[in-house]
Amino acid sequence: MTQDDSFTLDESITAQKALRSALGLPEEVFPVEAFVGMVSDEIEQHRKAGKSDQDIAAIIEQATGKRISAEAIAEHYATSEERHPHGE
Repeated sequence: MTQDDSFTLDESITAQKALRSALGLPEEVFPVEAFVGMVSDEIEQHRKAGKSDQDIAAIIEQATGKRISAEAIAEHYATSEERHPHGE
């Protein structure tokens, strides 16, 4: 895949915001369970690096200003099998 065939996270978010704005749609908001599912790849890597769910919650709060509990992370974390059901 060439560089023109891929998008960074920031580019993806910018494009999504532009598409929603062009339709007059409000900013998309995710419930905690969906958010944790979306960042489960990163949660997995932090866990492998020895971080606790409390440590991960603190990183999320520092980055977003929003509190999330370690319990919510544990409850809504999507396993690798759930994220990649066909070994993708």
